[in-house]
Amino acid sequence: MRKIILFCSGGMSTSALVRRMEQAAKEMGYECEIEAHSVSETIRKGVDADVVLLGPQVRFSLEDTKKKLPGKPVDVIDMRVYGTMNGKAVIEQAKALLGDE
Repeated sequence: MRKIILFCSGGMSTSALVRRMEQAAKEMGYECEIEAHSVSETIRKGVDADVVLLGPQVRFSLEDTKKKLPGKPVDVIDMRVYGTMNGKAVIEQAKALLGDE
C-alpha cells in the first residue's frame, strides 16, 4: 500500500481533494493511504510518505521540500487539477511519480 502525503498552506483546503482522491483510488483499485497536512509539517509527516504532492499555493516550497525529503518523489499539483478537485488526475500523478503505471 502506498502512502501519499499532500501539503498545502493550512491542510484544510486539501482535505476535500483527499476525499476525491480516495474515491478515485477505490474506483481504480489502487491501494493507498492519503493524508493532507500543512507545509509546516513537511519533515514530521513527510518522512513516512512514498510520494509528496504540494498544493499550488505552496509551489514556492518545492525545492525546499525536496531538500528536506531526499530520495522521495515530490511534485506540485497542477493549479487547474487542484481547482477542479480532480482526484483521479492527482492519483494518476502520484502513480506516475512512483512508477506504478
